[in-house]
Amino acid sequence: MARVIRSSAVTLAIGYVLFGFAALVLFAAPLRYAWQATVEDFRVELLQEDTQRFVQVFKLRGPEGLSDFIRERVSMQIAGERILLLTDASLHPLAGNLRAWPQGVPRKPGSYSVPIELAGQLTRVSVVRTTLPGGYNLLVGRDDRFAPIERRFWEGLAAAVAVLSVAGLLGAILIRKALLARIHSTQQTVAAIMRGDLSHRLPVRSGGDELELLARTINRMLEQIEQLVHGVANVSNSIAHDLRTPLAELRSRLEELSLTRPAPAETFQEIDSAVADVDNVIRIFNALLRLAEIDAGMRRSGFVEVDVADLAAKAVEFYLPAAELKNVNISFREPGAVLARGDRVLLAQAVNNLLDNALKYVGEGGKIAVEVLRQADGAIAIIVADDGPGIPDAEKPKVAQRFYRGDVSRGTPGVGLGLSLVQAIAKLHDGALELTDNHPGLRAQMILQRGTLPEPAPVESNVTAADYPVIISSSARASTASS
Repeated sequence: MARVIRSSAVTLAIGYVLFGFAALVLFAAPLRYAWQATVEDFRVELLQEDTQRFVQVFKLRGPEGLSDFIRERVSMQIAGERILLLTDASLHPLAGNLRAWPQGVPRKPGSYSVPIELAGQLTRVSVVRTTLPGGYNLLVGRDDRFAPIERRFWEGLAAAVAVLSVAGLLGAILIRKALLARIHSTQQTVAAIMRGDLSHRLPVRSGGDELELLARTINRMLEQIEQLVHGVANVSNSIAHDLRTPLAELRSRLEELSLTRPAPAETFQEIDSAVADVDNVIRIFNALLRLAEIDAGMRRSGFVEVDVADLAAKAVEFYLPAAELKNVNISFREPGAVLARGDRVLLAQAVNNLLDNALKYVGEGGKIAVEVLRQADGAIAIIVADDGPGIPDAEKPKVAQRFYRGDVSRGTPGVGLGLSLVQAIAKLHDGALELTDNHPGLRAQMILQRGTLPEPAPVESNVTAADYPVIISSSARASTASS
C-alpha cells in the first residue's frame, strides 16, 4: 500500500484531482455570487410590486379595506407569501399572519433582510417596510423560494466532486499500471545492458507521446555509449597491438647497446634513434588524448568566427615546399571569405591532416586540389582531392577508425589516427567526413555546420598553419626540414 501511495502515477493523479477541485471552486464562487445578486434583486423587485399593490388598495379602500384584502390573501396561502402584516401607529397588528411586529425590522422604511421566527424556527427573510398615511405600517415579506434550486446546485457540485474523486482514483490506478508496464520494459533493457549486452534498446512504438520521445532520446544515448565503449575497447586493443612493435624495437636496441657496448659515436646514434621511437610513442598518446578531448565536446566553448577559406589557403601555403620536393602540384581555388563557427586550431589541424594524407599517397608528378564551398543547405565543405591510388569501397567505412591501416598504407609512415581526428573534428562541428572516389584517387570532404552551434564569440587573431600540428605523420615535416 505504501508503494502505491508513493507512486508517481498516483501522485500525478491526485494532483490532477486537486487541480479539478480548485477549478470547481473557482467556477462555483463567481457563479454563487452572481446567483445571490440576481436572486436578491429579483426578490426585492417582487416585494416592491406586492407592496405597491397593497398601497393602491389602501388608497382605494382605506385601512379596513386593506385589512380585509390581507386576510383574504393570507387565507389563500399563496406560494411564496409568508409574511403580510398591517399595524397601526403603535405597531399593534390589524391583519396578517404574524402575531406581533418583528423586533429586527428597522424603523426606517425600505428593503431589509432580517431574521424572523416562522413556524417556530428562526429564518432570515427579505421584507419591505412601508409607512402608510395615518401612521399605519405595512410589512411585506417572502421566504427564500429559490432555496430548493440553490440546494440542488450544491448537491450537483458535491456530485461532481465525488465523480471527480472516483475518476481520479481509477485514473491513478490505470496510469500506474500503464507506467509500470513501460518501466518494466525499461528495467529489462537496463538489466540486459548491465549484463554486458550493449545492443539492447528501449521499445519504441508509433504513438509519438512524451514517453516515446524520451525512449528515442535514451536510445540515441545508448547508441552513443555503445559506440564510445566499443571505441575505448578498440583503442585499448590497438594501443596494445601498435605500440608493442615500437616498444619492442626500443627495448631490443637498448638491450643490444647494453650487451655490445659499442663506440661512443655509434652509441649516441642508437640513443638518438631510441629518442625518436619514444617521441613517436608520445605523439600517439597525445593524439589519443586530443581525440578523447574532442569526443567529450570540451572544445565547443572555444568556438569563434573562422574564415575557413583563409585557413585552407594558409595550410596549402605551408605544404607547398613539401609538394615541390615531391613534384606534386597543389592547387587552391580562392572562393573569398567563407565564415564558419568553430575551433580554429582544430579546423586547421583537420585540413593539415587531409593535406598530409593526400601528399603521403599521391605519386610523383601527381595533383592535389583543395576547395572550400558553401553548399545550398548552408553547410560548408572543405574538399581535398588527389589522383593517388585511392581507397577501395570496402575500406572507406574503416579508414576513419583509430589505428586502422589499409593495404595501401602498409609501407607509409603513421599509425592510422589522422582521418580519425578529422572525423572527430567534423563531428564536433555538427558535420561529417565523406570519402568518395576521385577517378582516380580519393576525394575527402569535411562538412561543417550541419546543426546548431554555440553563440558567436569575438574573432580570433590570424595565425599561420605552421602553428597547428599534424596528427600523426612525419612525412611533411621531414620534407620541409630537408628543403
